[in-house]
Amino acid sequence: MKLNFLFAGACLTAFTAQAQTNVKKDSLTSETLDEVLVQAVRANSKTPIAYSNMSKKELAKRNLGQDIPVLMNFMPSVVTTTDAGNGVGYTGIRVRGSDGTRVNVTINGVPYNDAESHGSFWVNMPDFVSSVENLQLQRGVGTSTNGSGAFGASLNLLTDAYSYDANGEISNSFGSFNTRKHTAKFSTGLINNTFELTGRLSNLYSDGYIDRASSKLSSYFLQGTFVNEGTLIKALVFGGKEKTYQAWNGIEDKELLKTNRRYNPAGAYIDDNGNTQFYNNETDNYNQDHYQLHWNEKWSNNWKTNIALHYTKGFGYYENYKKKQLLLDYGINPIEIGGETKEKSDVVRRKYLDNYFYGITFSAQYHKDNLEVLFGGAANTYNGDHFGEVLWVRTQPQKSFPFEYYRDNSKKNDVNGFVKASYTFNDRWILFGDLQLRNVSYKANGKDTGIVDEKFNFFNPKAGITYKINDISQAYFSYARANREPNRTDYEGERPKAEKLNDFELGWRYVTEKLSVNVNGYYMSYKDQLVLTGGLNDVGASKRVNVDQSYRMGIEIDATYKPAKKFTISPSITLSSNKIKEFNVDFNGELQTFKNTNISFSPNVIIGNAFTYTPINQLNISLLTKFVGEQYMGNIDSEASKLDSYFTNDINIVYEMQLKKWFKSISFSVLANNIFNVKYISNGFYYTYDNDWTNPGSVITEEGTGYYPQAQFNILGGISLKF
Repeated sequence: MKLNFLFAGACLTAFTAQAQTNVKKDSLTSETLDEVLVQAVRANSKTPIAYSNMSKKELAKRNLGQDIPVLMNFMPSVVTTTDAGNGVGYTGIRVRGSDGTRVNVTINGVPYNDAESHGSFWVNMPDFVSSVENLQLQRGVGTSTNGSGAFGASLNLLTDAYSYDANGEISNSFGSFNTRKHTAKFSTGLINNTFELTGRLSNLYSDGYIDRASSKLSSYFLQGTFVNEGTLIKALVFGGKEKTYQAWNGIEDKELLKTNRRYNPAGAYIDDNGNTQFYNNETDNYNQDHYQLHWNEKWSNNWKTNIALHYTKGFGYYENYKKKQLLLDYGINPIEIGGETKEKSDVVRRKYLDNYFYGITFSAQYHKDNLEVLFGGAANTYNGDHFGEVLWVRTQPQKSFPFEYYRDNSKKNDVNGFVKASYTFNDRWILFGDLQLRNVSYKANGKDTGIVDEKFNFFNPKAGITYKINDISQAYFSYARANREPNRTDYEGERPKAEKLNDFELGWRYVTEKLSVNVNGYYMSYKDQLVLTGGLNDVGASKRVNVDQSYRMGIEIDATYKPAKKFTISPSITLSSNKIKEFNVDFNGELQTFKNTNISFSPNVIIGNAFTYTPINQLNISLLTKFVGEQYMGNIDSEASKLDSYFTNDINIVYEMQLKKWFKSISFSVLANNIFNVKYISNGFYYTYDNDWTNPGSVITEEGTGYYPQAQFNILGGISLKF
């Protein structure tokens, strides 16, 4: 009820402001000023790299509750997956075979990746896409950016641009697996042509496709904007709260996968009567709040600057029922029961993360005639406390619950500076250069990581050239060097090395009114690449290991073709080869050398297409198709680790009706996913283990696998009122 009053009051404020103010359009458009927030990390038609953009309008078509990675599923070289199977809750993205920890994400130029794990946890910001103006995905190293280095792609998001006119929006969607999303937005418009306040509240819920993979999510977004001629100041507060029942264990029984692919083993235990039960609080719980303050200034026709302060606070925990745990690992001495010593017992535990991240980013741009120079940098600090509690032990030791069984701390400082320049000569050639220096220091004293005290100094040069063939086509070539530090999980095994990458890109762009084509070839040569082993650690995080020499090479083609006024075809295809040249691994009790094996989770073929029919201006009907070739979950080309290829089809229908009274418009959306009911798996894990527990180190090795099934046919429908 309070939320309803808040939204009603906000909307009333918006209409009142509109009635009292005669808004005059500034000569500097909102797009021009807002884009300065991301100009330091964005690519454009002059930049010799591969990139794709998505606008607010494109994102809105399928914004019915699924998360940002899923909405990006049809971009070139992209593969997405979700733990719950239906795109709500924990979701992930891979680009050119590189997982989400290697995709550098920024929001308004501010780093979003977790500083320790390098992951981007979209579940912490549910429905954030409703406050996104546009996004850009750069494939490969891309341009210099803030935060962890990009080893697969860079994704930068720009939040809502300010509006001249007051407006509001109420959106609701419902669908399969009891999925529902409720969103309300408002904007006052520019009051006195100077100040705007905009906000959003969202609530999402889904039972998930996988059994008990429920998500209970809420989020907020509040943005104040001051604009005056060449000045733009933005203050943002946004965040989210999530509670998800864990679904990250996957299904390890292949026979069970055939008979009950929705089975979730999380929380399973045997009670005192010998019956299988499921712990009812096997959940992940986390709150995250973000604060950003941006000041953009256009000092003259030649100079623009941007400076931003940011602070992020996170706190949460996940709770597990763990079977047959070694009591000493929890600080509990073995227990004597009936004359028998019990060294193991079932345990309920919580693992907490209490962290904060803050810093400053800045940039300045000089543009005159044929020369454009942009320089900037960032300084960021992360501090995280990791600690755990035991809530219950089956054998009931002489302890009071809960009690803390470990606590450690980690700190990370990240400072970088960069300069970019482009110069156009002869109206044909554009030279591009980009130099970045980055210093990283990381300290941790984790139970699993041991004592870590590392310092890294990275120099990341980039250079390229673009040739304008004519008014409708251009060719480009670029080289980029990137270095990247290990993440926290990497320190749980042998001491990892920093990664090095040389990225070569060669492309051609062609744009006319009816047809646009992008062709890009790439060769990414790695030294000490940290590749996914396919295995998971104790908390479900992917394990990685350094390999000496490896590469990714391929060709990407994407296009948009309008054969007739009412039809649009947007295909994309990636053909690639992703290989580890040589590495050694302990298998079947002996050290074996593997050569030219496929890198895990790197399909050689990715094809997507959107066929859109617009019979009338208000109606869009799209058939969305996606093919992902077979891929391996490990790095030794074991048949046991292979995931089959899959081909899915979705239908998206959007109808918007303009109204003259009360509301500006009402729109209806339908998204039918996987319309042919395909049973497919987009993610999993693979590991090897000694099958003779009585003789550790014996020569017989078994292979284990786990799978994350994705939803079969499901549907979402929504209605949105704009005023």
